[in-house]
Amino acid sequence: MRGQTADKEWNGKEEEEEGETAGEDEDLPSFPRPSPARSGNSPHHTSMGKGGPLHGLQNCRGENYLTSGASAAVVDLLPPSAGGDLAAVCSWPDEMRFRYRWSSPLHYANTPGVCDFDYSRDCHNAKGEQDMCVVGAINNYTTQLMSYGDSSAYNLTESLMFLAHFVGDVHQPLHVGFADDEGGNTIVVHWYRRKTNLHHVWDVSIIETAMKDFYDNDVDTMIEAIKMNITSNDVRQWKTCREKSVTCADKYASESTSLACDYAYQDVEQDSTLGDEYFFSRLPVVEQRLAQGGVRLAAILNKLFSNSEEESKSGSQFLI
Repeated sequence: MRGQTADKEWNGKEEEEEGETAGEDEDLPSFPRPSPARSGNSPHHTSMGKGGPLHGLQNCRGENYLTSGASAAVVDLLPPSAGGDLAAVCSWPDEMRFRYRWSSPLHYANTPGVCDFDYSRDCHNAKGEQDMCVVGAINNYTTQLMSYGDSSAYNLTESLMFLAHFVGDVHQPLHVGFADDEGGNTIVVHWYRRKTNLHHVWDVSIIETAMKDFYDNDVDTMIEAIKMNITSNDVRQWKTCREKSVTCADKYASESTSLACDYAYQDVEQDSTLGDEYFFSRLPVVEQRLAQGGVRLAAILNKLFSNSEEESKSGSQFLI
């Protein structure tokens, strides 16, 4: 799986050389497993710093959509330092990329320059190992979390933190971009006057500009404004998926690839200057993907952790 974050962190030039080790599980992608600890033994985390990747924040603020059962399970699994707040550990998988070298390709998936995602073709790491992409990661950690409440061999605290982050990643269009430009990381652009790359524009710059111009540099205010524009029909449509896989992550990846072609890459060349026209036409896409990520993560967690009555009321039976 491939992962892109701010600037040029995801392309794996250093990380992927380390490779990944795997512990096999029946019918599961072969992901490494850190210690089978629960929340008290999870690695420490730090909150998302200024200028860090912002595209996953909305997923981690989707508590309004959680059932009481799911909310209780999330609080139970979070490390004590999170204070019961999933957003507090939203950036943890990015912080762990250099410690858990095997996890770097799990942040993304690349297509061979085409505007559709195909799991069998696109979900692999630089060594060609299958299932090592963001879609495989979502499937894997969702499956691990199905063992919650039982005696699990997995570190379910880490499974939850990985899942929350990767659902955000798969909704960022350039996390399912083209292999030859590393999801926009090698496309140098100017965001107004600042030199950066196209991937960073979609990870950070569009959101930071919106926060500065419209939300007094307050991400919480921006997220609340996005939530206010989500209708019940939106929630119902975004949660609906009848694929027969473990999750609907293939669908989310396909959406991102299409949006990457139609919006992220559109009218962009090396050394392009991106300004108001690009910003105002792409901001609605970014905001919608933030909203979809939050709704869908909550639906996954509701499916995993709610009782049947709560699940029926939340509509999450259609998600997994």
